[in-house]
Amino acid sequence: MTSVGSLNGAGRVALAQPPRFHTKVEVRWSDMDVFQHINHARMVTLLEEARIPWLFTDDRPTARLGRGCVLADLRVQYKGQLRHEDSPLDVSMWVSQLRAVDFTVAYEVRAAGVAPDARPAVVASTQLAAFDIDTQRLRRLTDDERDYLAQWLAE
Repeated sequence: MTSVGSLNGAGRVALAQPPRFHTKVEVRWSDMDVFQHINHARMVTLLEEARIPWLFTDDRPTARLGRGCVLADLRVQYKGQLRHEDSPLDVSMWVSQLRAVDFTVAYEVRAAGVAPDARPAVVASTQLAAFDIDTQRLRRLTDDERDYLAQWLAE
């Protein structure tokens, strides 16, 4: 396996990062649990809110997915705590897998003001499948959808 990258200042190979979409997501007071960190169910909602401007707005080739897309798999790993004062969260996203009817979005979530290369507090992935609401069946991604998603694909 060949790694793509260059030597960093410490003499180690720095792997090339896939293109990433970055967005900020505000933490609401109601997102906190009794331990004063973001509740798991609310973190899943914040991830959903993060992908809306990237994938589901009308100006995106993937806008149709906003009206017909199902979540097939979800994984969330917590590497550190996030609290209300860490808002707005910096969420970076890219495509880690792209297939005929589905794709997987990878996420890294960091507190506001943290360096982009700092260890993320949350690492997650969601597998999303294109779905036809009228027929109640999975559908193939269109060429435009695939082309847009391929721009963000980690190789």
